[in-house]
Amino acid sequence: MSGLSIQNISMRFDLPGGRSVQALRDVSIDLAQGELLSILGPSGCGKTTLLNILAGFLAPTEGTVLLDGRAVRGPGPERGMVFQQGALFEWMNVRRNVDFGPRMKAMPKAERDRVTDHLLDVVGLQDFKEKAVYELSGGMQQRVALARCLANDPEVILMDEPLGALDALTREKMQGLVLKLWKETGKTVILITHSVEEALLLGERLIVMAPRPGRIFKEYRLPFAERGVGADLREVKKSEGFAETREEILSMIWGMEEEIMGRTEGAA
Repeated sequence: MSGLSIQNISMRFDLPGGRSVQALRDVSIDLAQGELLSILGPSGCGKTTLLNILAGFLAPTEGTVLLDGRAVRGPGPERGMVFQQGALFEWMNVRRNVDFGPRMKAMPKAERDRVTDHLLDVVGLQDFKEKAVYELSGGMQQRVALARCLANDPEVILMDEPLGALDALTREKMQGLVLKLWKETGKTVILITHSVEEALLLGERLIVMAPRPGRIFKEYRLPFAERGVGADLREVKKSEGFAETREEILSMIWGMEEEIMGRTEGAA
């Protein structure tokens, strides 16, 4: 069985004093190889918890994650993670950051150099390969993080709000790059974002999660990611159905946020 299968995942965090927080409840998603999924929802709905379970950083309280029929029981090279901040090695230059994974796998130098040079070309950083990462802008650092992830040739790329800290213009350029890499590599991509527009642009499938306990509230299948590959994303935002779907999801999430605020005020 190929692809990623998330089967009835629940996650409870036990707290001091016998208290607990139910972060996720009965989340199930099946993704075929090469699908692009965006996940959004109000704060505290368990998006990052779910991504950390998929990465193998957390073990769920209940349920199973299968990748190609094999249970996920911890981190592994078949799943790559791109964080909100690049989590790069500050003491290494760009090239050494990108080829870190292949070096750890003892890939022959000639092949390692070929892979690294190709990826630096793809993300537009060939002229910066000898630069220290602290000399780069935020957008360039995220491109290094993407290239480093791809250098390990993972089957699944997990992205936790990877563009959230970027300015609007850089963010749009990076969104275009994510779509380009998705289409060219055929990787399965799961992206968490707080931006409804970004979720619409970068998800051929989009899941809206409800607040705690986190669970799937609604799923969409969308044409905008496919339309956005190699296109002007501002034009995609003007295309049929984009604005209507954005407003529908915004209203949905605003309603959830108001419900959360009502609970908080009631508890006070």
